[in-house]
Amino acid sequence: MWITRFLSVLGFLALGLALSPLGDHLRGWAAGKNAAAGGGALAVRMVHLLGFATAWGTSLWVTFIGGIIMFKHLPRHQFGNLQSKLFPVYFEMLAVCSTACIGAFSLLHPWGSSTSAEKMQLGALVFSLMATLLNLLVFEPMTIKTMKERHKIEREESIGEEVGLSKNKEAAKRNPALAKINKKFGMVHGLSSLANLFCFGGFAVHSWYLAGKLAL
Repeated sequence: MWITRFLSVLGFLALGLALSPLGDHLRGWAAGKNAAAGGGALAVRMVHLLGFATAWGTSLWVTFIGGIIMFKHLPRHQFGNLQSKLFPVYFEMLAVCSTACIGAFSLLHPWGSSTSAEKMQLGALVFSLMATLLNLLVFEPMTIKTMKERHKIEREESIGEEVGLSKNKEAAKRNPALAKINKKFGMVHGLSSLANLFCFGGFAVHSWYLAGKLAL
């Protein structure tokens, strides 16, 4: 899909900006060292703040709140089909927001003149972006494909419209194909979930850094 390729290019461009000597030439402008640069510096900080806040809040909701509530209350196939539409958009948005954060942070803190703490924060943001792109391009497509294969087998067993996994586990005991696809789905879904948690972890590290900079 073109959007995934576009986001991948943006991600690597942001990483290139972070490590490029060009960032050092832009530092004076982005840091707002003179009146003319002040407005530009404020805009860069706003891009960073909005990008991070959107990604951090969305990641928190989808990972720990929304998905759990839907799983507990929706028929399983309905839940899976909804997730297959939701998660690609979720990862695309995280990729856009992470790229914006990296680009803005790189302008404000170019690699060549950054402190070790600033470099660690840039690394945390890049780590979150890489985990997101891994999900967007690899793990999530695999998870959706495997889920659809499992749904097909489950429909043949007349299950999937219930809430929870109890009927799946019972059917898997007598259906080797279902047991096999369950194992495959568990593996790819686990990798996707792990990458999403890594992304969340990178955001958590950066949130601690930003909290230390606030003066309320």
